[in-house]
Amino acid sequence: MDFSLLSDAMASKSYEKIADICDDLMLQVATQGIAFHDEWPYAIHLLGHIYVDDINSARFLWKSIPSSIKENRPELVAVWKIGQRLWMRDYVGVHEAIQGFNWSQETRDLVASFSELYTKKMFELLLSAYSTISIQDTALFLGMNEDDATNYVLQHGWSVDAGSRMLTVEKQAVVTEQKLDPSKLQRLTEYVFHLEH
Repeated sequence: MDFSLLSDAMASKSYEKIADICDDLMLQVATQGIAFHDEWPYAIHLLGHIYVDDINSARFLWKSIPSSIKENRPELVAVWKIGQRLWMRDYVGVHEAIQGFNWSQETRDLVASFSELYTKKMFELLLSAYSTISIQDTALFLGMNEDDATNYVLQHGWSVDAGSRMLTVEKQAVVTEQKLDPSKLQRLTEYVFHLEH
């Protein structure tokens, strides 16, 4: 089997392409009738779906993997643990699943990149959902210790009340640039003039 496209995507850290590459390769070898299960990079394939937040495809892939392979590949089971936590919306559990396994060399960078992406996603969730939140809860959501979580949010403009150990969320102002078209302004002026007279 030719895994060069997958190797290239991994080497260039184009992790968002991995799921599609693996799906296409799996379809090719399956249609050719080649036995592929024993050498298939299931952990990478599963992580590819998880990376692009396609948990349904990850679930279906997991269900299609022969149980003998699941039993003999602890890293694959560890990847699926991340998928399970995502499926259950167990935000804290996702970080625990990521940190609770000693990842192999081939998956380490992909898992680290997903972890960083997931932390950013959780930060955006906290940003949109809270006006104040405890340091402890923030650390759990971000998968960090309390000092690192506090430093992370302080870098993003939040403020901390050391006495109550609460963080005040500072929502980033959304800057939208409006382009003023003179013809639109002219039509608006004529419209308002027409309404007034």
